[in-house]
Amino acid sequence: MIERQTSAWSRLRIALTEAFPQMSELESGGPLLMELGTDGWLLEVRPEGTVVCQYGIAMEDVMALMSEGTAEDLGTDEVAKQVKYYLQPAVSRFRPLLLQSGFVETTEMTDEFVAVVFTHVIDMDDPARVQDLLRWCQRQIGGMR
Repeated sequence: MIERQTSAWSRLRIALTEAFPQMSELESGGPLLMELGTDGWLLEVRPEGTVVCQYGIAMEDVMALMSEGTAEDLGTDEVAKQVKYYLQPAVSRFRPLLLQSGFVETTEMTDEFVAVVFTHVIDMDDPARVQDLLRWCQRQIGGMR
């Protein structure tokens, strides 16, 4: 099963990088990434068979946006709440469309960033359908026609 998934990912990866030359990977065999327009949205295709549209902010940027002295006094949960406040205007614009289109919303938080993440399961054996989904994301979120 893992071998089949690995070969499906390899084939999909090749098809996607040919169709979307702007896609890149941060680590060999890892997710493929591309920016969706200039608003900060990222599109990611992950080897486990998901497409992710995400909008996030770096924790250091959040700390800079928050008033001086306050951020150091806040715990991680409080900082995360502040981050969600900063992310909501951009996310709320696309949330209904993404959810209606089969994406599932979650929030990812690390020491480096917080992101609102919309995930859609894909069939890695159907590159044409995955490409159609990526083009749809580009049109809807990235504004590309």
